[in-house]
Amino acid sequence: MSTASPALDTLAARAASLDAADPLAAVRERFLLPEGVVYLDGNSLGALPAAVPPAMADAVHRQWGTDLIRSWNDNSWWDAPLRVGDAVGRLIGAAPGQTLAGDSTSVQLFNALSAAVRLRPGRPLLLTDPGHFPTDQYIADSVARLFGLEVRRVPPADLPRFLAEEGERVAVAGYSPVDYRTGELHDMAATTRAVQRAGGLMLWDLCHAAGALPVELDELGVDLAVGCGYKFLSGGPGAPAFLYVAERHQTAFDQLLTGWNGHVEPFGLSGGYAPAEGVGRGRIGTPPILSMLALEAALTAFDGVAMEQVRVKSLSLTGFFLDCADSLLDGLGFTAVTPRAPERRGSQVTLRHPDAYALVRALADRGVIGDMRAPDMLRFGVNALYITHGDVLSAIRQLAEVVTSAEHHDERFRHRTTVT
Repeated sequence: MSTASPALDTLAARAASLDAADPLAAVRERFLLPEGVVYLDGNSLGALPAAVPPAMADAVHRQWGTDLIRSWNDNSWWDAPLRVGDAVGRLIGAAPGQTLAGDSTSVQLFNALSAAVRLRPGRPLLLTDPGHFPTDQYIADSVARLFGLEVRRVPPADLPRFLAEEGERVAVAGYSPVDYRTGELHDMAATTRAVQRAGGLMLWDLCHAAGALPVELDELGVDLAVGCGYKFLSGGPGAPAFLYVAERHQTAFDQLLTGWNGHVEPFGLSGGYAPAEGVGRGRIGTPPILSMLALEAALTAFDGVAMEQVRVKSLSLTGFFLDCADSLLDGLGFTAVTPRAPERRGSQVTLRHPDAYALVRALADRGVIGDMRAPDMLRFGVNALYITHGDVLSAIRQLAEVVTSAEHHDERFRHRTTVT
């Protein structure tokens, strides 16, 4: 099959028109994108924001190299978890004083779930999604073992029925708005209401939502949330995670992992723990300052950008992706699993193909970077801050050429690497 066709010409004209009218087009310049690369894996690791390298140079050479330990005060290192947390909070609909940056998503999730269980004593069930990211399920099981609870894995679509039958037994429900495999977007508002009506607490994992779409935590009345800093927030590999604790829960928020940074008087060096006021009690150990400052610099890419604008462009990109796939990949063995209804998809498109792994490797060799998830899913994340419709068309065209030329059957593309 050749991708040179009237259909391709029509799609190319459409891409050019959409990109010319893109109000976020100039934001792309805030990222250092490699020449000749179409980067569609920002749902795993965001591209490098241009503000990060100079911020890192300053952090290393001046703040660390010259100011040394004085930087905890003079360069406000000590306040960074709360300051960066509030910067994240602005993107997830959280008023100041409710979001904290630090540690990993796994650690934040463990503490948030354990605190939620303590806020709902006497309720024996912890709910999670059987399709949730594995870490979320592992940690739910760990917390349940510690507290003698039972984990029930209930798909989001089945939650209303389950809650009607056993809701009074639910302590906390931990879910993600976006299915990390398929890109399906669940109804945060309806799910939050249903769990809370049953008397449970709602905890959202925002790893695939923060920075990708509007998340109005305060408006929705969400209890708790966690998320990572390295996907759509582009904070860099291993960037600090974040924790959101609604103000109404902060006084009673009692996490399992406590550390000196979360003490009300950390330099009093008391042998007994007394939590700090507000969300600061969620702090544990000494924060990773270099990665914290990288995340802070990365978040400036959102300056002057409304999340509603990001969402409009994201839906345009994913919708165009699906149209391109329909036109250029027809008959080549692909099946789109991402919902076509705009209100039901996040900021990625997932295609199924039996040769998913080899296809992703062959695409990367051509400069189109996505990823795959077992057993047969090709994932393509679109970050509306730097992806164009032209990028999307180029990716689909390259994918069609890889399949029709059987390029992916080359043995070098079939050898499994550690990270897929």
